[in-house]
Amino acid sequence: MEQFEKSIDELQNKQPEWDAKSIFSKLIQKDQLVGDLYSINYDEGKVLVHDFHRQKVGGIPSLSFLIATRINPENEIDYKDEDASIILLRVMDAAQIPQDKEAESIRINTSQRISGEVDKNWDGEESMDLNTRHVLSFSGVSCRIVGTFFLEEDENKPHDGLKLKFGSDISNYYSNKGFKIFKPNAEALEEIVNYCDPLNLKSHIEKYGETERVKLGSVRYASTNRKHQQVDNVPVFIYPADLLSQKSALFGMTRTGKSNTTKIISKSVFELRIPKSKEHNSIRIGQIIFDPNGEYANENVQDKDGGGNPNALKNIWRQNFKLKKESDDLKIKFHNEKDPKKKREIWDEIKSIAESEVVTYGILKHPKDPFRRLMKINFFEDDNLQIGKEIIDFKIADQSAQYLKNFRQIAFSKPIESDYDNQGEYQGQLKRYERRCLVYRALLNKAGFTPPKRTVNISGSFSEEIRTAMINHVDTRAPKKQGLINGAGATLGLKDVSWDSLFPAFEGLFHFLSTATFNTFNQNYILNRTNANDDDSTGEGWAEAELESLLEMFNYSKAINLIGGVNIQHTIDVGTDYANDIYKDLLQGKLVIVDQSSGEPELNKSSATRIMWHIFKGNQSAFRNGDEDIKEILVYLEEAHNILPAGNDLDLSDVWVRTAKEGSKYRIGMVYATQEISSIQKNILKNTANWFISHLNNTDETKELKKYYDFADFEPSIRRAQDKGFLRVKTLSNMFVIPVQVDKFEIKTK
Repeated sequence: MEQFEKSIDELQNKQPEWDAKSIFSKLIQKDQLVGDLYSINYDEGKVLVHDFHRQKVGGIPSLSFLIATRINPENEIDYKDEDASIILLRVMDAAQIPQDKEAESIRINTSQRISGEVDKNWDGEESMDLNTRHVLSFSGVSCRIVGTFFLEEDENKPHDGLKLKFGSDISNYYSNKGFKIFKPNAEALEEIVNYCDPLNLKSHIEKYGETERVKLGSVRYASTNRKHQQVDNVPVFIYPADLLSQKSALFGMTRTGKSNTTKIISKSVFELRIPKSKEHNSIRIGQIIFDPNGEYANENVQDKDGGGNPNALKNIWRQNFKLKKESDDLKIKFHNEKDPKKKREIWDEIKSIAESEVVTYGILKHPKDPFRRLMKINFFEDDNLQIGKEIIDFKIADQSAQYLKNFRQIAFSKPIESDYDNQGEYQGQLKRYERRCLVYRALLNKAGFTPPKRTVNISGSFSEEIRTAMINHVDTRAPKKQGLINGAGATLGLKDVSWDSLFPAFEGLFHFLSTATFNTFNQNYILNRTNANDDDSTGEGWAEAELESLLEMFNYSKAINLIGGVNIQHTIDVGTDYANDIYKDLLQGKLVIVDQSSGEPELNKSSATRIMWHIFKGNQSAFRNGDEDIKEILVYLEEAHNILPAGNDLDLSDVWVRTAKEGSKYRIGMVYATQEISSIQKNILKNTANWFISHLNNTDETKELKKYYDFADFEPSIRRAQDKGFLRVKTLSNMFVIPVQVDKFEIKTK
C-alpha cells in the first residue's frame, strides 16, 4: 500500500513537468529555428538570422511573429524556473550588425566584376566563394517585444494542471544570455493569435454563461501575401461576448472591408441564439444597425457571390433551417391559395416568422422588402403631439434664431385635473392647452403634413370678445395688416374651418398681439376674469408665452420650411411611435436594421439620435430600478462621422458621448464605422475596447491611431496596404494586435 501511495505521489509530482512539455511543445518546433537573439532590452530584441534558415521556414515577413526561448521541450522543464518562458516578438525591420559595411563593400565589388552579364548574379557560385557566401548570408532583424508566455497553476484549483498565461512585457533580461529564435508554424501560430486569458473566459461565463468564439478570418502578415510562407489559412477567432456592453471601432477607407466586417460581427452575435453544441447557451442579443446606404437592409449587387445568390444581412434569420422551411412552405401555400382572406392570413404568418428574428425599418417602402415597417407616426394624434414635436426639435436643434429656440421650449403636456385647486382653473388651463394644440396642428398643415380631415371644429376656442376686438381693429398706417387681422377675427368665429384657412387667421392673430387694440383688450381681460368663476379664470393674460412662440412661427417662411423637412416621417395610417417599437424589438433580442438611404442627412441624424435616447433612457431606467435582467443591446453606426459628435466636441450631454461613457453599465454596446479617426469625439475613442482597422491613406489619421494599443507597429503598413478585407484587429480578449484577412460574409441556408 505504501509503495502504491508513493507511486501516486511521484506521478503527481511529475504532472507539472508533463503539462509544461505538452503546452510548450505546441509552440516550439525545432525545425522552425531561424536564428539567435543577440541583443535585448525591455522593449526590443535583435535577432541574427541566416538566409538558409530564413528560406527553410518560408521567409520572415515584416510584422510577423517570432518566439525567443531557452526551452527545449524534449528536456525536463521546471515551470517555476526563470527560463521556462517564451518571449513573443514582432518583426519590425532590419537591424545593423558589425559586418554590414564590409559585406556591402564585397557585394559591390563582386557586382562590378559581373556587371553586364545577364546570366550571372553576384551571389552565384561562379562569382563568390562558398565561405564568403555563408558569412554574408547572416543579417540582423529588429523585433519589438510583444510579451511573455509562461505557465501558472490556478491557486484555487491546483489539481486542474498548468495554464498558459501571457504578460504584455518581460519581467527581466540578462545581457549575456542567448535565446533561440523560432518562427511559429501554423499550429503554433493559431495558439498564439487566439490566446485568451483564462480570466477573460471566466468573465464571459459569469456574465453570459458563454465562451463561444467565431472565426473572423485568417492571419495575414503583409499585402504581398505569398502562399509558401507555411502559415496559410491560420484561423483567427473572436469572442462575440467581447462586443457586448463595449465600444468597437471599424476604421478604413471606402471599399476596404468595413461593411463586410460589420456583417460578420453582427452575424456572430446573432448566431449566439443558435448554440453550436450542448455546452453553449442560447443568448438573444438585441442589435440595431443604422444603415445610411441601405447595404444591410436591402439585397444589392455587392452582396452577390459567384452564383448570384443574395447575401443581405436582413436574411440572416434564414440560417435557422426550421424557420426557413416553415417560411418556404407557407410561401408555396400562399401562391396556391385562391381565397383572398386566407391568403392574407398566410401572409401574416410568413411575416410573423421573419419578424421574429429580423425587423427592417425605413422612411419609404421598398419593392423587395414587403415586411418593412415605416418610420412614421401621425403627428396630428393627441398621443403623438409631443413625440412629433421632439422629432421636429431634433431637426432644428442646431438653429440659433431666437424664435426657433423659443419654439423648442414648448412641450405638449396635457393638464391633469388633480394638479389644480379648483375646476375653473383646470378648465382655463385645458382651454389654453387645446388652443396651443390647434395652432401647432395648423402650423404642421402649412408645413406639408397631411391632416386626417380637411376641416376642423374650432367652436369655443376663441371668445367673442377677442374676435370682436380683431374685427373692429383699425390701423390706418398699416391697412394690409388691418385687413389680415379683421379677416382673422371673422375666420376664428366660424364652427368648422379648413386647415388651410387657419394659417392666415393665425398670422393675423400674431400681428394683433402687438397692437394697442390688443393691449386694451388684454388689460380688460385680466381685470374682468381674474376673480370670475368661469372657465377662463386663470388670472393670466389672454396669450401665454407658449402661444405667442407658436404664433410667431407663422411669420417666418424659414420656420415653415424647416418643419416641412420632417413631414416625410408623417402618416395618417400609423398610430404608434417607431422609436418605442424599435426598443421593444431590441428587448426581444431581434436584429433591427434602420434603412436611412432615402432620408436627408439631418433627418437621419435626428431620428437616430431620438431612437438612441429611447434606448439609453430605457436601459438606464431598468438599471436605476434595480432590474437584474437588463437586456444587452448592440448599436451599429455606419458612416459614424455623420451621426457622432465631432472630434473637438466635448458636449457631455450628447447621447452618443453619454453612451460611450455610461453605456457599459446600462448594457449598451456600440460598433461604429467611419473613414476618419480624427472625426470621432475623443471620449468615445478613449472608451473603445475593440478595434478593426483597414487601410487609411494619410498620416493625420494613422498618427491618431498610434495613440492606442500597439497600432504604432502597423502605421506604415496601414497607410500602404490597400487590400480589401486586410485588417489589424485588437479585441478585448486579444492581448495584442493581430493582422487578419477577414472572411467574406455569407449566409448559409443549405
